[in-house]
Amino acid sequence: MNAQAEQKIAGYDYGSNKIARSPISMQEWEELKKSALFSEEDVVYLRMSEDVLVDQVDDLLKVWRGIIFDHPHLRAYDEDPKTHQVDTEYAKAVAKRFGQWVLDTARAKYDQAWLDYQYEIGLRHHRAKKNKTDNGHTLGHIRARDLIAFSAAIVVPMKAFLAKKAHPKQIVDRMYDAWWKSVILQVTLWSQPYIREGDF
Repeated sequence: MNAQAEQKIAGYDYGSNKIARSPISMQEWEELKKSALFSEEDVVYLRMSEDVLVDQVDDLLKVWRGIIFDHPHLRAYDEDPKTHQVDTEYAKAVAKRFGQWVLDTARAKYDQAWLDYQYEIGLRHHRAKKNKTDNGHTLGHIRARDLIAFSAAIVVPMKAFLAKKAHPKQIVDRMYDAWWKSVILQVTLWSQPYIREGDF
């Protein structure tokens, strides 16, 4: 996906002044990486994964959206709570940014703009900003337990996709490990709006 296409994704505000600065400092982010044993080697394998995944993003989205729609408690986050019908416009908008997130994860520079956007993603799952970006008509808050637990549903299916470009098993395993660590770190950052000030 090129930069011009990325700009056309509604609500994709990465690097813009529309989003707030993360309350986490760059020093604290460095400490958090150490807690997850996330290294420069992991960054190398994430970069490698971009070439593997770039033409598989739509297929990944189908898997992830399939998991969501197979489970009523997850599907509810895309539904109008009054009618229990899926807000299709909201779901489409979110899916486009979800696809872009795959590429952003693979190519992340871990600078201030990246850190700020993680905070924005967390706010958009929380009642603070849920539905506001897309004028959605869905449940106004995603429970923290679902946000955290769904990280497994994101990463577990990825191994098969990472293996599709004939890399040796050890390389696939390292890409997979890097994705696990990255997702855990990102979900940790997304959880900040849910946690009482001073406890994060």
